[in-house]
Amino acid sequence: MVPERDIRERVPVGVTGRPRIRLDQPLPPRRRLVPEWDPEAFGRLSERIARFLGTGRFLFWMTVAIILWVLWNIAAPYDLRFDDYPFIFLTLMLSLQASYAAPLILLAQNRQDDRDRVNLEQDRKQNERSIADTEYLTREIAALRAGLGEVATRDWIRSELEDLVRELEERRPDGRVVFPAEHPRGRDVSDR
Repeated sequence: MVPERDIRERVPVGVTGRPRIRLDQPLPPRRRLVPEWDPEAFGRLSERIARFLGTGRFLFWMTVAIILWVLWNIAAPYDLRFDDYPFIFLTLMLSLQASYAAPLILLAQNRQDDRDRVNLEQDRKQNERSIADTEYLTREIAALRAGLGEVATRDWIRSELEDLVRELEERRPDGRVVFPAEHPRGRDVSDR
């Protein structure tokens, strides 16, 4: 095995004076100052928070917390109060909660918009396929109708045979019936 120092020495040096980077070897991982996170996991978390913020349960517990906060800071002994009458700390906490809730709700809405866009595209493609299938079936039915227009039907054959029987009866000099009817009505019951 050749030491790394020997490999670098044999690799030609570029214009900048740095050794060339080997393309057949992976780069070492870079160290980052900012931690990495999974955007999908963060998006799912934001959707869960946004879903919770839009419930009656959240409004109920938020109202209870605010009422308790105000009652404690009005009725508690002066030494135990942590936010006096203008309730500046309460206002700060509600502003902080709103400043985090708004972007999380917007992120959840953007993710929902992306899902809706994908679903809309899939629906559009499905509609196009359905229209193409319907047009194909319409052409096939029209071709079948055109083909059936040339096929002899039972009624047409019956009328042609009746015309031939009439011609034969007219040609017989003795007047005898060539094909007597099997039933008095002149039709077979099974012909219907």
